[in-house]
Order: sequence, then structure tokens, then C-alpha cells
Amino acid sequence: MELLIPAGSLSVLKTAVIYGADAVYLGGEAFGLRAKAKNFTNEEIREGVLFAHSHGVRVYVTANIFAHNQDLAGVEAYFHELGEIGPDALIISDPGVFSIARRVLPQMEIHISTQANNTNYETFLFWWGLGAKRVVSARELTLEEIREIRARIPGEMEIECFIHGAMCISYSGRCLLSNYLTGRDANQGACTHPCRWKYGVAEETRPGEYFPVYENERGTFLFNSKDLCMIQHVPEMIEAGIDSFKIEGRMKTALYVATVTRTYRRAIDDYQKDPRLYQENLEWYKEEIGKCTCREFSTGFYFGKPAGEQQIYQNSTYIKNYTYLGTAEAVDSRGWVRITQKNKFSLGEAIEVMKPDGANLSVTVKGIRDEEGIAMESAPHASQTLWVDLGAELAPYDILRRREPADPL
Repeated sequence: MELLIPAGSLSVLKTAVIYGADAVYLGGEAFGLRAKAKNFTNEEIREGVLFAHSHGVRVYVTANIFAHNQDLAGVEAYFHELGEIGPDALIISDPGVFSIARRVLPQMEIHISTQANNTNYETFLFWWGLGAKRVVSARELTLEEIREIRARIPGEMEIECFIHGAMCISYSGRCLLSNYLTGRDANQGACTHPCRWKYGVAEETRPGEYFPVYENERGTFLFNSKDLCMIQHVPEMIEAGIDSFKIEGRMKTALYVATVTRTYRRAIDDYQKDPRLYQENLEWYKEEIGKCTCREFSTGFYFGKPAGEQQIYQNSTYIKNYTYLGTAEAVDSRGWVRITQKNKFSLGEAIEVMKPDGANLSVTVKGIRDEEGIAMESAPHASQTLWVDLGAELAPYDILRRREPADPL
């Protein structure tokens, strides 16, 4: 049973590995579907592969754009470069890109992206016949359909399914809205997320006069979908015969990645040890998964078509229960912790330390110093290197976060 975690940067990759990933997936500087993510240079991919492999973790590289003619020469050159680096698999959706990969990297494992609309067992068998090792199921499939696919494909063929993260308004993520409205093609990795925008209604004879669709006084977010969360249904996912559980989120923070990785890691391990242990800890999983920035949760299509309850019509904002303050990078002889500060915090503030083993420590900020050793009352500047005294024993990769007050109703 594989837990597959997104990595939008080298530091996030390392966080995913430390917090329990079996495999990570990442995008290079081209040919993936997250052009706005930081993405990886070839040297960063090389370093990421070495780090992951040293911890027994696999690395998959996305090359899942729908290519145009002008992309193909670059794709071929890129695959030659990846062959020298040595990731464990490529994630591909375009048949032409698949053909290039098979020619350039005949020994490389290939996974077929969810973007390829993989909705039935004949599609799985088609890709298997061409040499694919794994197919990522379309998000529109139910668990019943996945169970039937499992029963009709070779036992050694792998099924990968999303278990957590953002959903897309369009079928298997193949959206045309961004290209039509902004000229930025989602299928080339440049989505501007128009599904999260606020829309109104315009009457033909009244140009420029917009009428809100009254879900509330702010208008209606017609296409804004809830996030997928299957933490309460890990047993059903395992029993369906899925080989890899995929978390969405290559543009997420280290806090998000650490939170979902640690929570699903424990849920999967608990269930495989003893289903009763999973049930005993279910409330902990639910509480922890709610600590990452998210939208409202749903179970997507796994138990049938979700109809209207899949959409959020009131707003496009995230629920943010915790704020990411930084990740422990080093600890000196005094026990002070070096971090690259992500959000403001102050002396005397109560915060929480999140550890890879599942522990959460409540601590107080006892001291803040900059790189020159100058004492500070607060840390207001993003990306500043700081040394912090928390009066507790910390280790590299521990994450500092602050609980935020609940929004008023």
C-alpha cells in the first residue's frame, strides 16, 4: 500500500519523506501541469531523488501536459536528461509523449495520469498492453467501479487513486475555462483557476449591468468545488484493491504536506495492523486533517454522483485553522532552533510543534534572535532566518504552527 505525496519544492519533498511518504511526485521546469508551482530544476530533481532513495522512498516525475508539435523536441531532450538522473517513474497523459518515453527510456516505469480519462477496465488494459505499469483512475469513478477494474486487470498492474485534495470542475481535470477566459491553457500547465472566481448574470440588452445569483449577498461561486477527503473511508479504499493513495497539492506548503502525510500514514498503518485500532483513532485523524488549510470536505464521486453537495456556492476562501511559522532546520547546543520564518509570530506567544512521529507539543516562544544574534520582540519579515528558543527538545523537520481563532459565524 503506497502513500503518494506531492512535492512542489525540494524542501517540501524532504518534509514529505520524513513525515511518512512511500513515494513523492514532482514536476520539472516544463511539461507538467503546475506551471505556477516552484517546480524543480534538473539538479534539484537529482538531489531529491538521492534524498528520497536514501530513505527508501520512490520519486515520480510528471510530464502530463497535452503536448503540441512545438513541445515534442523538448520532451525528448528532457527525457534523455531524466534518464541520467534516475527517477522511478514518469507520469504521462499524452499518447505522443508516452511513445517518446517508451523510445527514449524503454526501462522507465510509466504511470498514466488521471488527465487521460481512465474510466474503465478496457482503458487500463489498453495502457497495460502498451507497457504502462500503473494507471491513475479518473476522479469520476466510484469505489464499485474501481473494484470491478481491479477484478478485470492483471494482478501486477497497479491502480492509483486520489484520496485527498482539491477537486476540479471539469471532467478529469481537462478544463478549457482558463484558456478561453485568459489565454492560459490548463492542459499546458498554466491554469488561472477561474472555477474559483465569483460570477454574476448579465442580461443581453443591459451590457455591463450584472445581477448576482443570490446564494448570498456576495454573489455565487458557480464552479467552486469542495476538497476531497477520504480519511474516514481508508478501509473502503484499501479493500477496493487500490495500490497507491495519492494526495493532491503540488502548490501546497510544507505544513499542509506534513499534516496530510502524517495523518494518512498513521491511518493506513493502523488499519493494516488492526482495523479496531483505526476505529479507535478515527477522531484523531479527523481532528488532525482539519488542521491543514482546506476548503470544505466531501467524498467526491466514490459513493456515487455527488450532485449539488460537491460545490461551495458561498465563497472561494480556504478554511485556515493553523498558520505555518517555519520548519526546524538545525538545533544548536543551547537547544535554540533555526528556522526560515514563514509568517509573523512574537515573543511570549503560544504555538505548537508538530513532530513526524505524531506528537504535537504545546510550547511558548521564549526567545527570538536574528542571524547576528540580536534579540527581537517579534518576527514580522517573511523568509528571515531566525533562531528561536521554545523551551523544548526539537529536531530538524519539526514544524512550528499556530492555531488561529475560529471565524465568527
